[in-house]
Amino acid sequence: MQNMGKRNWRYIVIRLLAIAIGLSPFLFFEIGLHLTGWNETDEILDPYVGFSAVRPLFVLSDDSQEYKIAETRYPLFQPESFPAKKPDNGFRIFCLGGSTVQGRPYSIETSFSRWLEINLRAANPERDWEVVNCGGVSYASYRLVPILQEVLTYQPDLIILYTGHNEFLEDRTYDSIKQKPALVKAAHERLSYFKSYRFLRNLFVDRDAAVQASDSRSTLPVDVEAELDFQDGLGFYRRDEAWRDDVIFHFEFNLQQMAKLARSTGVPLMLVNPVSNLSGTVPFKSEHGAEVSVEVRQQFAALRNSGASSFQSVEQEAGRLKELLALDPDYAALHFRLGQCQLAQNQLEAARQSFVRAKELDVCPLRILEPMHDIILRTSANLDLPLVDVKAIFEQASEQGIAGDALLIDHVHPTIRSHQLIAERLADKMQALGWLEITRPDWMEQRQQAYVSQLESLDFMYFQRGKDRLRGLQRWARGEAQAERPEQEDR
Repeated sequence: MQNMGKRNWRYIVIRLLAIAIGLSPFLFFEIGLHLTGWNETDEILDPYVGFSAVRPLFVLSDDSQEYKIAETRYPLFQPESFPAKKPDNGFRIFCLGGSTVQGRPYSIETSFSRWLEINLRAANPERDWEVVNCGGVSYASYRLVPILQEVLTYQPDLIILYTGHNEFLEDRTYDSIKQKPALVKAAHERLSYFKSYRFLRNLFVDRDAAVQASDSRSTLPVDVEAELDFQDGLGFYRRDEAWRDDVIFHFEFNLQQMAKLARSTGVPLMLVNPVSNLSGTVPFKSEHGAEVSVEVRQQFAALRNSGASSFQSVEQEAGRLKELLALDPDYAALHFRLGQCQLAQNQLEAARQSFVRAKELDVCPLRILEPMHDIILRTSANLDLPLVDVKAIFEQASEQGIAGDALLIDHVHPTIRSHQLIAERLADKMQALGWLEITRPDWMEQRQQAYVSQLESLDFMYFQRGKDRLRGLQRWARGEAQAERPEQEDR
């Protein structure tokens, strides 16, 4: 019996050695690619959308001393700059995303990028910290890819990516999308860790075929043309599950491409999981299901017109809402009102589910959808990308565990104090990863003093302009823009 055990053990060892010998060429190939410094050099091709032209975000100043955002990119971007020659002791961070990154409805002076720079300088004043704000109003993930390609040439030490809210703003088609099986996609994500896999993929994948397949992609203008920028912007939006799924697929594709770009240059990419205002934002557009009868629609209208005052109690109103939602479960606004009733009854988990359901059913989705949250978390886990989960942070900081008006100034934009909170969690993550060494024990006191000085440096008109932008943003979200719509093909 003992001899049999020894034979089995020798058999296992021999098999393992055979496998190791068989894999050794790939191991040596992988080591060789690392030693030679090989990286992907092919241009990233988006097979789903293209642009009529791509302009650089930054241009060199007349004296060649700094890069600054080109004036042609205003007002979608705000003035920002960084030295053309990186300091010897410098640590350069680029923050990419939409209007949340920019600090709207205010500006970059009170955005998390500025507060992050203040945190880093307070914690370690010996280093030259540069945090560059690349937030563009209404910029979706597909518009961030060329920006990432550009900023990776400016010697960054870290890229922070906060994106997800703007994916549904522009009209485009997705005739060429073909979903990969989940198993194939997971295997590709895992194997992408290895340079040998990426080298062989670049060598054997038919790029010409990929280019040819992309001929049917949508061509977007140089600057964002959000549907809500034009008259009857809300009229563009209708329930279209196929388009919704394609937009979500494209979002994941873009995250994968940006991860590949950053990895090819050895620059860390930190993902941020965005937050939405759930309890304080009524869905922007609700629609009845196609099969809902005229009678049921009339009952919905009567409930909307009567308001909460027509019920003797919150419980009675919630009961009526549930009755109607059983007849038409797709009407977003009633899920929101049910969430308010449940919140008033301290049914917190039920309220959260109702608010999430209202967001997901919003026919005009101006807030990141739940599958996109899942994509961000999955991409972070599968590709080993650092993550700051702002959604979870805000839920923990909210009194009832549901992000709302206390932390967000509108449907997606954090308050100034909330931007500071985001910056502090980003700094914590940098410290945990070894990128920030705290060298002064009183750094939190120094940070608070710098917070106060930064706010005091801003005049009255800075905050007034923010309030004016907020009112304009609210009108925009209601579809009240007056610009004429350019001629374009239907989706």
